[in-house]
Formats: sequence, C-alpha cells, structure tokens
Amino acid sequence: MTPQNKDQPSIFFVGHIAIDTIIRFQKEHRPTLGGSVSFGSLSLRNYTKEVNISIISHLGSKNFDKSLFSLIEDNFIDIRGVKWSDTQNTNFVLDYFNHSRRLTLKSRSPNLDFKNIPETYLKNPPDVILLAPLCNEISYNYISEITKHFPNAYIALDLQGFIRKIDNGHVSLVRDKNIISSIEKIIDLIGDKLILKGSEEEMKLLSGEEELYSVIDYFHGFESEGLFIITLGEGGSLIINRHDEILKIPAFKSQSVADETGAGDVYFAIFLYEFIRSDKSWVSVKDAAYLASSAASFNVEQTGPYGFETKPNVIERMNRKNYIS
Repeated sequence: MTPQNKDQPSIFFVGHIAIDTIIRFQKEHRPTLGGSVSFGSLSLRNYTKEVNISIISHLGSKNFDKSLFSLIEDNFIDIRGVKWSDTQNTNFVLDYFNHSRRLTLKSRSPNLDFKNIPETYLKNPPDVILLAPLCNEISYNYISEITKHFPNAYIALDLQGFIRKIDNGHVSLVRDKNIISSIEKIIDLIGDKLILKGSEEEMKLLSGEEELYSVIDYFHGFESEGLFIITLGEGGSLIINRHDEILKIPAFKSQSVADETGAGDVYFAIFLYEFIRSDKSWVSVKDAAYLASSAASFNVEQTGPYGFETKPNVIERMNRKNYIS
C-alpha cells in the first residue's frame, strides 16, 4: 500500500473481487484474479502512478487463493477497505465459444455493508467512486449512504453486476421489472454526478428498447446531467448526455486476441481517471474516451489481469489511429 498523495486524483473501486476460471475453445486455463474491481484498479495502476487507488470489497477466505491477491498488494493499491470473512468467495467459470460467453457463478462473497468502510476513507473523500458489482452485492441503501457521505464525488456505475439474474449458478441477462425499477431509482438518486457504463446488450435490456437510437432516447428521458456510455465491442462505444452531440468512439486493433475478459473494465477505469483530471468539457470527454478505448485494446492480448499498458504506450497506439472498421 502506498501513502495517499493529496495532490493526486483519488478513485475508490467498489465490488467483489472474484476468482475466474476461463475456458476458451474448450481449453480450461488456470484460475486468475477476476472482477471489475481487479481489472479496473490494476489497469489504472499500470497506466499511471499519479493516482490514489483504493478498493472496497468483501472476500471469502474459504476458497480464495490468497497468492493471487499479491498482484493487488504489490501494486501500491490501498486495501484497507477489503474485509475478509470465513465464507465462500465469489468464483466464476467463464466459457467462451463462437464469440459468446457462458457465465456460471460457483460461489459468492457476502454483500457489501457500508459500515465496513474505514473511517479514514470517510474523512478523505475521493474524486470518483466506481460501483462495480458482479452479482448484485451493492444495494440501493448502500448507494444512498455513498451519496450522503460523499456528496461531491462522481459516482460511476458499471451496469453488468446490477442487472444480472442468477438462478442456481446460471448467470443471465433477463429484463426483471424489479431490477429495472431499482436501477432507475439509483440513476435518479445520483443525479448529475452519475457516469453509467453498460454494454449494448445491457443498455438495451435496461431501456427495453432494441434500436440504439431508441436506447439513447430512453437515457435522454432522465433529468440527470450525467454521462451514459454504451460499449459496442469491436464497434467501439457511444457516449451521450442530455445536451451534446453523440460521441462515437472507435475500437482500436489489437495485435492478437487471447481473452476478452475485462476489456470494458479497463476502458471504464482509464476513462474515469482522464475525465476527473480534465475540465469536463465535451472535447475532454472525447479525449478521455479515445485513451480508454486504446487502453482496452491491450487488455485482450493476454489471459487474465495482465494485459495492461502504460499511458505512453496507450497514447502511441491511439495516435496510430489503427481502428477496427
């Protein structure tokens, strides 16, 4: 853990840390550290040392390979917000085939409890808090407490873990009216400090719309002045707010594709860092998104949480403008 530098931007990554078993082309790989919190925090630390990174999570020690956790401990990331319990940890099996993925939840860590956030975190509020659950471990009440105690922080939501339906370990995306209602309440609760990211499938599910422009109209219906990011895989991403023209961000070509897991997490972490350092203008939002897209293109080149690059290399690839058509 590194001492906090008051002159640097600060980000809290909140959500479960998972152990992932990847199956690709019917070949099972060794378990690796997984989850949005892991990919996001590690990619950002590799990208730059000029940021304070803290993790808030709940780990189950019964089936967690603690040797994997050294990857986080050794990267100057503040882990005082990580609670350990004598329970099962969140473990996933990710089976990739035919450009799709089957996700199975083998076990699950306890839900996050606001009371477990260290007092020192409350006294030193961050610039942005990324809420990135994997299996509905962050409740509406938890987010309500976050907004009360950190009124000036941007609140970023990674939609995937809020919208997943889990039935006997099978993870799917199903439009559940109770889940949708809860997410809409969260969007209204956070208001103008909101930055929400979801995949095309997730955003269509949330909005109940099939056409992208209808999805965009849905988000324009909220009073929030926040940002909404729709990731489109090889199609890049779209960024919208209530007033400016839609930003269309291309995806960058990778040297190879070994594992798509975590690309969206890398994108979001780099985007948030660049955004909070900027003047928040629409031009700056676009610049941050281009850097985020370039950074994500490195992630798919390796299996597990290792395909991260430094900012100079990310800029170099971005400047080559080698986009996926």
